Amino acid sequence: MAYDIEPRLLRVFVAVAEELHFTRAAARLYLAQQALSRDVRRLERELGADLFVRTTRQVALTVEGERLLPYARGVLSAQDELAAAFRRDAERPLLVDVGAPVGTAYRVLEEARARVPESCELVARFHSGLTGAAGELAAGRLDVSFGRFAGLPPGVRAGLGHQPVRLEPMAVLLPEDHPLAARPAVPLAELAGETLYAGAGNAQTAEWTDLAARLFGGRGIAMAEPFPEIEGSEEFVRVVRKRGWSVLASVEFIEVPGMVLRPVVDPVPLSPISMVWRKGLRHPGLEALRAAARELGEGGAWLALPGGGRLSAEDPLPGKGVLPEGRWWLPEEDAAVMGVGTRRGGAR
Repeated sequence: MAYDIEPRLLRVFVAVAEELHFTRAAARLYLAQQALSRDVRRLERELGADLFVRTTRQVALTVEGERLLPYARGVLSAQDELAAAFRRDAERPLLVDVGAPVGTAYRVLEEARARVPESCELVARFHSGLTGAAGELAAGRLDVSFGRFAGLPPGVRAGLGHQPVRLEPMAVLLPEDHPLAARPAVPLAELAGETLYAGAGNAQTAEWTDLAARLFGGRGIAMAEPFPEIEGSEEFVRVVRKRGWSVLASVEFIEVPGMVLRPVVDPVPLSPISMVWRKGLRHPGLEALRAAARELGEGGAWLALPGGGRLSAEDPLPGKGVLPEGRWWLPEEDAAVMGVGTRRGGAR
């Protein structure tokens, strides 16, 4: 076996291993698919092992491919650290919108900060809404954001890269004297007759309001009337308490005095969170964020379905816009974008 394997070949291997699709991996690396396939075969020859099982329907890692993957990621991470350590000019700060200093996106940011050298600065922005962030990403005024990628128009998505991060269970924020507040969890059917705030009126969070409307439809749950954009957690707390709203939220949310957060169950509605960036962006901070999201996701089973359910590429979808409601709820197009049960959380 060769002991001087080119890191370029390992980068190709990792891209295919994360995408489990040669065409997507080639697009991600800006390579012709023929060149990418050639590099994979060369790496297999040098290692003396088959790394992928290829069929007309799918690509899967072999046992040897699974064994190589953590080593390849380690080599590439070390290479990136070496390049960062000897870069003559300091890398510009990477601007990352995490919405709030709590929750999935902020956890990924904190983990990534622990991975980068001192010279690499990851600067947080605390806005909310991927719809609003998408324009900032395209204009180069923002580098990375998090949110529901399927909620963006196809033309906008075409200019962005994304990595599925988490299928985050939804919750409801209730006044502490609300009849449902005493329950440890709130069945979705029990929200019939309730009015919930879900960002209506805030154009920056249109993708979240759309997800809520899909969830509320046909269940007797009303959307709170449109309200101007609320900036900052302090102002959000003030407005919510003053207006007496109950709020559709996620299981990781800011604390609001006088209110309690309760998970929604039967079924568990899922909020699909992707990390999103401008295509063509190259920055060691981006790679650190992607690695942090991947490892946190693997450790916390962030892309697993509630109850251990899995959807394979062969399972037929019902064609009604929403996947089957056994233990969980997720719009069909979101499941497709997130690659539920069919891929490993790589970028698209």
